[in-house]
Amino acid sequence: MALLPGKIVCITGSSRGIGRACAVECAKQGAKGLILHYLGDAATEQEVQSLREDIEANYAPTKAVVVAGDIGDPTTSSKIVEAGVAAFERIDVLVSNAGICPFAEFLTMPLAVWEKTRQVNLDGSFYATQAVAKQMEKQTPQGGSIIGISSISALVGGGQQCHYTPTKAGILSLMQSCAVALGKYNIRANAILPGTIATDINKEDLSDEVKREGMIKRTCLGRLGTPEDIAGPVVFLASDLARYVTGASLLVDGGLFVNLQ
Repeated sequence: MALLPGKIVCITGSSRGIGRACAVECAKQGAKGLILHYLGDAATEQEVQSLREDIEANYAPTKAVVVAGDIGDPTTSSKIVEAGVAAFERIDVLVSNAGICPFAEFLTMPLAVWEKTRQVNLDGSFYATQAVAKQMEKQTPQGGSIIGISSISALVGGGQQCHYTPTKAGILSLMQSCAVALGKYNIRANAILPGTIATDINKEDLSDEVKREGMIKRTCLGRLGTPEDIAGPVVFLASDLARYVTGASLLVDGGLFVNLQ
């Protein structure tokens, strides 16, 4: 039985990786409509249009609208909500997923790298969450589900992630506080903390075979994660099965965090 029958789901950063896998799984689980955000350059334009065509061809009657824009610009989130409401009249679920991780040494990191990472990861998540929550508040008592894609990096450090880990910790904290602020509108807010997931964001880093094998050995399950491994937990938190789950953080890392020895 489908877990998201009739739901309208908005996903930021949907053209590839975790966002794309979430879009496909939501369609499989009966979502009525998808609002697919992407950056808007030539590469993501082609990718998201391919995704939209695939979903509408293979998962009918699911329909999808696409919205381009820099998520670090607050006007993009307004455009996302406007497009979603125009197409589907409401938004039931937000998956705040858009993010970047340009690995950099702390002492030589240009301030522009810090600023851009914060703008996309943390500011963008705040803008999207606030814009969608305003729409969901209008839908009370129906409410909605907001899912912030944080990271295991919210809990541990990384030598080349001094700009990235604070943004992911911020997303975790944002979801916790939004759970408190939005509960009265029947809006749930939760965070998912992926471990090492093989996507474009870390493709170059994982091209080092020694490092890749080391990361694999650190997991309890003996493999890196895939975007599809995150899509399932996202669907759960979006669904009515999780109707009493809010303010939670779900670590999806194959046992990486607990495997100290």
